Amino acid sequence: MVYSFVESASWSTFCHHTDCLQKHPCVLLNKQSLHGSKFLTKTRISTLVAFPGFKTENTPILQFRSKKTQRQFTVVCEDKGKFDYDVAIIGAGVGGHGAALHAVANGLKTCIFEAHEIGGTCVNRGCVPSKALLSSARRIRELRDRQHLRSLGVDVTDISVDRQAVADHAQGLANRVQKNLGNSLKALGVDVIHSRAKCKSSHVVELASGETISAKDIILAPGSVPFVPRGIEIDNKTVFTSDDALKLEWIPSWIAIVGSGYIGLEFSDVYSSLGTEITFVEALPNLIPGFDPEISRVAHRLLVQSRPIDYYTRSLATKAVPGKPVHLVLSDADTKMTSRELQVDAVLVATGRKPNTENLGLEIFGVEVVRGGFIPTNEYMQVMRGNESIPHLYCIGDANGKMMLAHAASMQGISAIENIMGNRHVVNHRSIPAACFTHPEIAYVGLTEPQAKEEASQHGFKLEKSVAYFRANSKALAEMEGEGMAKILYNEQTGELLGCHVIGIHASDLIQEAANAIANHSSVYDLSYCVHTHPTLSEVLDETFKDAKRKSLSRKHSPSRI
Repeated sequence: MVYSFVESASWSTFCHHTDCLQKHPCVLLNKQSLHGSKFLTKTRISTLVAFPGFKTENTPILQFRSKKTQRQFTVVCEDKGKFDYDVAIIGAGVGGHGAALHAVANGLKTCIFEAHEIGGTCVNRGCVPSKALLSSARRIRELRDRQHLRSLGVDVTDISVDRQAVADHAQGLANRVQKNLGNSLKALGVDVIHSRAKCKSSHVVELASGETISAKDIILAPGSVPFVPRGIEIDNKTVFTSDDALKLEWIPSWIAIVGSGYIGLEFSDVYSSLGTEITFVEALPNLIPGFDPEISRVAHRLLVQSRPIDYYTRSLATKAVPGKPVHLVLSDADTKMTSRELQVDAVLVATGRKPNTENLGLEIFGVEVVRGGFIPTNEYMQVMRGNESIPHLYCIGDANGKMMLAHAASMQGISAIENIMGNRHVVNHRSIPAACFTHPEIAYVGLTEPQAKEEASQHGFKLEKSVAYFRANSKALAEMEGEGMAKILYNEQTGELLGCHVIGIHASDLIQEAANAIANHSSVYDLSYCVHTHPTLSEVLDETFKDAKRKSLSRKHSPSRI
């Protein structure tokens, strides 16, 4: 039998001396002296400490006592034996996987439920297989650009593409990563239960079979599914979402892509490299929404204008009838009147994703989903009912709508476990980077320029910007990849980095330096003294930091204006 001791007050209240941090503190139970198995530092707000051997029917009040100072504080004893698990996680995607690993690392007995494949959307129908297709697309594009190759001294007369081999590469990668994730869970002792699951209470999960499993805390990580607008008929052959596009079962001569965000852009990169003509259908005034406007303009030139792509903006796809050809009806986004009809070989619906939050048992708690189905969640990942958090119930990943990225879900899972352990933790979503893996890549972290301007206006500081270009970078020139730019946005007075945006070769790798800087509230003026390897692409960002420092010095030493 194992009991969990939850501290009833903060360490700072009772532990003021370093001699309280002993490895085996004295514990008094019914006036009997016992010794604990572990004791954490006083920097924790609260903690769980496990002790074996206690047997009691009632919940006793225990006292910890330092042998030297005789200081005492109270803890509450809870019988962990009444639950099957400490933590039950519904959904074994990247977020649920990250939560499970962190739970085990903290000594929590953990189970995870998955109705489909381990790894969720990211591993099986998203991030991972799409990168395999994009890797093939990059090489196809490079080999077909004879002028580019000749400038490098390479002459390739002809290439051929094996569509099935490309598709097999993507599926093979997904299978490998899925297997690795499953093995990592099993190796750590996480019980993987292949079943649908829903909450019966904040401590009980019901399987599809009707069997129930109890847990002290429950984490919801159900992920998301493709969003399909009304009027669009999906047959998974000629009209399909990204789930089926990844299978690459055939290469259409002409495809309409509804939506020009991350998903639409990446698939336009794949299909255009394979020789497909593309028509974008975008509801907003400009293509490539969601990115910094300046970066979007560069991306439009590099990823749209230079390729066999046309587009209709301010247009809604209101009807799509599968067939050969597909009948696609577009309407004006403002008037909602039919504007044109297209006959295309295929339609890819890339209009984003919606949370997979049905049949989770939320009605039991009186929880009302918001904004299109998202589960209301506070900064501690606790599920909310109105203005109150529901004890022992957490939600992470796409389902809470805070940031629909796989790595954000993983961090939220870690954060949820930290909060379950009593260590208050809040994810800094501003420091989480995002990337679009086109050629060239786009990546960003933090605020866009319009957002930064608004924040500067609200808080009364001056916003500054520094820009650097890949065409001035030796490594980029050696690769004959001089297109692109990087820009940083920062507080002129403090130098705090507020946002960073990059479009160019390996942008997804370069952005991490800026993400870490934002997470650590670093000053760009300090970053300007960091040494970057030469010649590398990292010097593109280095130049933005140095430019910021030069501007600061220029202002400092410039003569006063009369």
